[in-house]
Amino acid sequence: MAYQVLARKWRPSNFSQLVGQEHVSQSLIHALQHERLHHAYLFTGTRGVGKTTVARILAKAINCENLQNFNPCGTCAVCQAFEQGRFMDLIEVDAASRTKVEDTRDLLDNAQYAPNQGRYKVYLIDEVHMLSGHSFNALLKTLEEPPPHVKFLLATTDPHKIPVTVLSRCLQFNLKRLTPEQIDRQMQFILGEENIAFEAQALKMLARAADGSLRDGLSLLDQAIVYGSGTVTGDAVLGMLGAVAQQPVDDILLALAAGDARQILAKIADVAQLTPDFAEIMQQILRVLHRVAVLQQVPGFVDHEFDKQLLDELAQQLTPEDVQLYYQIGLTGQRDLMLAPDPRSGFEMTLLRMLAFRPAAPAGRTPVTA
Repeated sequence: MAYQVLARKWRPSNFSQLVGQEHVSQSLIHALQHERLHHAYLFTGTRGVGKTTVARILAKAINCENLQNFNPCGTCAVCQAFEQGRFMDLIEVDAASRTKVEDTRDLLDNAQYAPNQGRYKVYLIDEVHMLSGHSFNALLKTLEEPPPHVKFLLATTDPHKIPVTVLSRCLQFNLKRLTPEQIDRQMQFILGEENIAFEAQALKMLARAADGSLRDGLSLLDQAIVYGSGTVTGDAVLGMLGAVAQQPVDDILLALAAGDARQILAKIADVAQLTPDFAEIMQQILRVLHRVAVLQQVPGFVDHEFDKQLLDELAQQLTPEDVQLYYQIGLTGQRDLMLAPDPRSGFEMTLLRMLAFRPAAPAGRTPVTA
């Protein structure tokens, strides 16, 4: 059997398996429970958070012959046809490759006819924002007066490009970016099921690098398994990710908190050997500083179990004023990186500027402890 990548092999097949999108799954389950199905749904969110997956599960659920707790049963003829890609009443379209109005008209010509296998004929249009203006006009007519047996499931990463007239006729759900903790837990579950050994620190680095996208995280995990010859180790992940990994960022921040300019430059020199994107490193520094600021002001508000040791240490060593100052200097420095003679020197000057403008602590003042 051909190898199947983790993101496809472990794609959720029912609402219970969705990760991090409980607000969406609960709403859709309630709609099924009370038989209040809208004729058009729009799923929005960044890449790899489950927009198309949720749409496919909903399409399967509204046609399933034997719902189990309002989840697709997975065993009836309809569910089996879905899993095997031969359900005739699911018309799935990538709008990025079919932008012309003629394509849209051809697609909708058959909407008037009754479904062949299931209760509903489902049009799943991915990246719907890529449709042309004329295509949206053609779609709008059917959205205004849809046949009772037709459901539209639209997915997009950019809802702002969709005409308001279309948006107003859809029930919209925004899928959230996943937290590193959620991605880490799902990776642990999958590796346990796959009987693949791993180091906890390696998964933390991968979860951070996924940047809120579970699909990206599982793609990185696939890469790490190959890179580590069948296991997932911290050294292998660090070598694979290079500067995208969090550890160099942690080291730079700790040196910054200690006021050690020599150590800061030494860590930057180590990172520079990996030919990094210094703008991305600055982004990671800003994310950590934001979490430190929230932890200092409202300790119980931020879930910092994932990077508790680092955040606690920075919150103790830095005053709230320092954190705010560093964040503002970092924002300005990131903007000015393209104006620097080279990215590394611009990055170094931004960190040194943070130290230069750090106010001397008056006698008796200590940093806030979270």
